[in-house]
Amino acid sequence: MGYGDFPMTTAWQTLATVQTDEGPLELRRRRDDWLMVIGGRVLMNSFSRSSEEELARLACSPLSRAKAPRVLVAGLGMGFTLRAALDVLPSDARVTVCEINAVVVDWCRGPAGPLAGAIRNALGDSRVDLQLRDVAEVIARAPRGHFDAIVLDLYEGPNAASQRRDDPFYSPRAIEEQRNALAAKGVLAVWSEDADAPYAKRLTNAGLEVKAHSIGSGGRRHIVYVSHRNVEARAKRV
Repeated sequence: MGYGDFPMTTAWQTLATVQTDEGPLELRRRRDDWLMVIGGRVLMNSFSRSSEEELARLACSPLSRAKAPRVLVAGLGMGFTLRAALDVLPSDARVTVCEINAVVVDWCRGPAGPLAGAIRNALGDSRVDLQLRDVAEVIARAPRGHFDAIVLDLYEGPNAASQRRDDPFYSPRAIEEQRNALAAKGVLAVWSEDADAPYAKRLTNAGLEVKAHSIGSGGRRHIVYVSHRNVEARAKRV
């Protein structure tokens, strides 16, 4: 069922609201469709999740036969990215999930309706270590070469507003910290609402081999940047 299957009279029901620095964070439902909205902008939609799931598969499928791979996923959202990662990772994988808003975890464990079972199972998976922390802090403090994959499924992704040099996720310094936290053949996978050529260039300048994947069929398409450490390349000074 898609958006067109709903009568025009079917309204969204707001199930929960909390105030944040970016505006009200809301959980909404319309029949079997679920939304997380912040400041009036959609964070996650249960019927439009293909790019988030493909993000996880592109990052983690190469690790399906690896020995005890270590994966970092941020954020939790509705749990679709985590669920897709767990579905392709081996039984001895270790997955650190960072979510900065505790209420999002509560919603995933509580009122997420028909989605709740799969999400709770993901959060309860023995491979998962859930941390209520800023993922930028986790990456900055990680031992060099610690993660086999870093999966960033964050609000909006890289865009014009994230071009500043102190951006905690997409700036040259942030990318350098992410690269340092990756193992020699590690993967950095980043979800983006739209293509961002300056961000792709910053990845290349950091000594990463990057490929942009356009995900979706018809209508709105999102971008997944998949980067690998290029052990022969030297990062350019920026």
